[in-house]
Parts: sequence; C-alpha cells; structure tokens
Amino acid sequence: MPDHISSPYDQQRYQVRHEWGAIGLGRLAPADVVVVVDVLRYSTAITEAVASGERVLLDDDAHAVSLNGAPVAGRATLSSGLVLLGCLRNAAAVAQAVADEQDRRGERTSVAVIAAGERIGSDPHDPVRFAVEDMLGAGAIIDALGEHGIDHTSPEAAAAGEAFRGLGGAVRHLVSASGSGQELIARGEQGDVALAAQVDVATAVPVLDAGYFRAL
Repeated sequence: MPDHISSPYDQQRYQVRHEWGAIGLGRLAPADVVVVVDVLRYSTAITEAVASGERVLLDDDAHAVSLNGAPVAGRATLSSGLVLLGCLRNAAAVAQAVADEQDRRGERTSVAVIAAGERIGSDPHDPVRFAVEDMLGAGAIIDALGEHGIDHTSPEAAAAGEAFRGLGGAVRHLVSASGSGQELIARGEQGDVALAAQVDVATAVPVLDAGYFRAL
C-alpha cells in the first residue's frame, strides 16, 4: 500500500475507527486489524462456513451470495494488518479476537471496523448505500471492544456503537424490516435474515489467510 497521506478523515488519532465500503477503508489510516462487516449476508455466511471447518475463497459466490464485503476485504489485503469478518452473530467473538491480538502484540492495536453497505451497481467503485444491518453489526463489535477496554473511538465509531446500544433490543426487527432484509424476504429467504439478526450466538471468527477465510 502506498505511504499514507494524512487527512482530516483518516481517524488516525483514534484506536477504533469506522468507515463504509472499500473507498471508506481507503480514507482511513492503516490499522493493525481490519474487521469487515456485511451482515446480509457475506460475513454471516462465511462465519457459518468456517465454523464447520471449511476454508472459503475470498470471493466464493457459493457461500458469499452478497459480495459487498469481498471488495472491502480485498482492499484490506493491501496492508499488512489482520483481516477479520464480523457480523451480529459473532460480535463478541470478534472483539475477543482483537483483544487477543493486542495481547499478542504487547502494544496498543488499532482496529478499523468497516461496514460494507450495499453497492448500487456491480463495480467496486460504485456508490455504497447505507445499510442499517451493517451499522448495527459494526456498532455491536465496537460496543464489545469497549468491554475489553479498547474504547478510544473516533466520533464515527462512537456513533455506531451508541446506535447499537440504543437499538440493541430491536435488532431482529430492524434487520428484517430494513431494505436489505425485505429484499431477501421477498425472495423467500426469511431464514437467512433471521439467522443473520441473532447477536453473539457464534464463536467462530473468519480470518483472511492467503486468499482464503478460515476460522481464527
């Protein structure tokens, strides 16, 4: 990755950073850990796959279904940081993995929590639509990081964390009622939406390793 050029938008002064999509990730200062959040359904589907012992190719259509998260993870590989997938189901496990990485490194570890959002078109550079399920997923991870004392958050990250804290009791309804949820329900995929809306029921954390996701 080219040398980082400082800007008002890079959140470099904060340990926990938050942005949207591959372009948003590119705005941030490089982080030691990047967590990609695509709740419906990239992160959720791959979390379930690696929990069963599978290794999943970064852009494997068979598991990913929605590829909004893949370009973000691909962009994250341009740095030397650890790349994880997070969702509502494994938010606490992801936070624990970040805390473990910080312990392993023996120094303060920066983390960028990137909500994938929904791309308007198929090009990775197309605009990203706000996706409430990804805001909630990112917020759940940011909130869980705070429980480990990893709480020096940017304003952007703090807002996402507060959104989850304030709306946590309504997560299942909000995910199913969101535009992304309604689109999947209209296709008869209610089960996938319900599964993705569950919070902290999974312990698997996908980590990107040589082009494949495996359980950390």
